[in-house]
Amino acid sequence: MQIHQPRLAEMVAEVLRERIVTGVLQDGAFLPRQEDLLLEFRVSRPSLREALRILEAEGLITVHRGNRGGATVHVPRVSNAAYSVGLVLQSKGVQLADLRDALKNIEPVCASICASREDRYETVLPRLRELHAQTLEVIDDPYQFTMTSRRFHEELVSSCGNETLKLVVGALESLWSSREEAWVRDADQAGAFPEPKQRMIGTRAHERIIKYIEDGDVDRVQRQARLHLESSLLYATAGDDTRPVGPSSPRAGQEP
Repeated sequence: MQIHQPRLAEMVAEVLRERIVTGVLQDGAFLPRQEDLLLEFRVSRPSLREALRILEAEGLITVHRGNRGGATVHVPRVSNAAYSVGLVLQSKGVQLADLRDALKNIEPVCASICASREDRYETVLPRLRELHAQTLEVIDDPYQFTMTSRRFHEELVSSCGNETLKLVVGALESLWSSREEAWVRDADQAGAFPEPKQRMIGTRAHERIIKYIEDGDVDRVQRQARLHLESSLLYATAGDDTRPVGPSSPRAGQEP
């Protein structure tokens, strides 16, 4: 039976994808030259180009055209997952209130896992304390305050130690952070950003979350995280929680 070109392209893409996700091809490395790939896989140039297009559409490589040529490897990142999840939610007409409620229920679970970690003093608390200090330093800058506060929440998720939660909840955090980034710009221009007194309420909530994690108090940190989210997540919807969720654009330097 003759194997058609699209099927050949998918087979080549599958092999190269496996090498990327298993680390055989490292992040930032270049794929082998097309001539070498053609020799290895014994496919036509159009089939190879289609395979590379598949990988580029998945965010696993960037193909460089022109004199530079070649293709750079990218390991899968949460930002890639967030973009795909955002597209799916957008296609279903999911509203911001739905995303907000998901985070309100799931993020406190991640916080409680952080508190239960025996190695939390080394793996969780230093980064949370660092981000909290940075938040206090930029409390008079609406944009920097909001984005640093968001990184505190993202860190709660990434520090829980459960890789599945880090991916799934991290993708939702990324979507919400993208929404807050847009909100803070609009609110700041309109003079509608919360006053410093209100911002301090949020920072004190972060202090309590850090304290309960330090104490290993799973129940109290989960309750505190939920209370904090119930109030803080309302700002980014700006009274319009029926707005549809959309895909996020990954921020520079975002964690893989």
